[in-house]
Formats: sequence, structure tokens, C-alpha cells
Amino acid sequence: MRNADEHRMEAYGGEARGLAIAGRFRVPDTYVVDRPAGRDDWLVAYTLEGCGYVRTPEGERRVRPGDILLLRPGVPHRYGTCAGETWGFVWAHFAPERVDATFLPNREATVECIPDGISRRRIVRAFRRALLDARDRDEYWNELCHGALQEALAVAARHISRRVDHRVEEVRRLLAEQMREPVRVEALAKTVGLSSSRLSHLFKEATGQSIVDALNDMRVRQAALLLEHTRRGAAEIAFEVGFQNYNHFLAQFRKRLGTSPSGYRRSSGGGR
Repeated sequence: MRNADEHRMEAYGGEARGLAIAGRFRVPDTYVVDRPAGRDDWLVAYTLEGCGYVRTPEGERRVRPGDILLLRPGVPHRYGTCAGETWGFVWAHFAPERVDATFLPNREATVECIPDGISRRRIVRAFRRALLDARDRDEYWNELCHGALQEALAVAARHISRRVDHRVEEVRRLLAEQMREPVRVEALAKTVGLSSSRLSHLFKEATGQSIVDALNDMRVRQAALLLEHTRRGAAEIAFEVGFQNYNHFLAQFRKRLGTSPSGYRRSSGGGR
């Protein structure tokens, strides 16, 4: 099944060479797009919710929330929503000559997790601007649309260029999704097909942190956001982000941010 906007896009694909085409879909598991000959432009998509898949001659990859997908021109592909899921994503097609080539990967299909919350927000905001310009088509809309897409691609390129092992990225994703749960390295290792010792070594080599330190960083960053933007007490927030011991939370917070939760709230003007 194809969304009606996808049909319209295909209908004028020849006329759209050099023009950005963008949209936002939220589609059930009957949704599938099959292009045995590929397209003559790039596809970029960013997953907001649910799970989709992309299949190329190189194999099949899943795309989950926080993943950016890039498909090169001319690559045969099929993509759609995973069984039992609803896939929400924003997408755009653009001609290669309209974007700085240094931001575009060489692989047929690139699926990159964007683990950084700030980078994710920048990508979403860039897509929103691109969508607005592509729909309104006011003066210079195409230039503005490509400018927004170039920003999203530049942010993604910073993560792609780091060449972090995909198993490390998967563990990062799992840590973010299961932040409130106790960390079990053995379970994480089993999920990504590694031994506990191999995963621990690979993770530390790629990130400079142990898995436990990375999780505590995520928890403290989330706690800081809650202190800024809510009136919840520090003890409640500590439990909310996954710390079972309040004194441990205080020690980790001070270690990373150099102040206590109450001091951070005062300095940030939070809790108002």
C-alpha cells in the first residue's frame, strides 16, 4: 500500500529533478514501496516513531526512532513498515547536485542512529522547515528547502563520520530506551551477539566510557532537563531517571555537572 502523497510524488518525479520533495507519513504495516530500479535522486528519511525496514542488494536493515536513512540514487530498494508496527517518519528526495557531496555517504544504504538529543532536535527542526517550504512554495522555497535539508544532513554526517560500530550504537539505543532499568551487560551483549567482555571492550574503545558510565551520563542529563523544566523534587527525579539510591544520584550529578541538583536548578532558572 502506498500513501496518496507517494503516488503524486512518483507521478511528477521527472519534472521534479532539482526540486526538493518532502513529506511526513505515519503508516501501518501494509505500507511498502518497491523500486527495483531505484530512483535518480537521494532519499533521506528520519524515523520519529515505530519501526520500518529498508532492503537493498546489500541486505535488510531496520530503522527505529532516532535513525536517519540515506539511499543513494540508482540503488534498487524496497522499504516499508515492520509487521505489527506503525511507522512514523519524515522524508525528502533531493538531487545530488543540490547538496554538498561531503555530507553524503558512499554506501548504497546508510542507517545511522543519532544518539545525541541535541542533534536529534536539530534534525527534526530542519525537516520541519523543509516540509513547510516544500508545501508553501513561496519565493525561493526550493533554496530554503535544500538549505534545511543540508543542515539535517550535516548534523547526521558528524555521527556517520565517527564510524562507531553499529553494535555500540545499538547498545546506546537500548540504554536510552531502558534508562530506568538496572543495566545488565550480559543481556545487552546477548542482544548484539557479543560476549560481555568483548562488548565492554568495544564500547569503551568507541566511546571512551564504560557502559555503566554512559548510562549514568544519560540519566544525569535527563535529570538536569527535568530540574529545568518541571517542579518535581530531586528525589522523585532521581527515581524517575533510574537511580535507586539517592546518595548515588547526588554523587553522579555533582561529578558530571559540578553542582548539586538544587544548585543546578537555581542557576538554570528551572522549576518555575
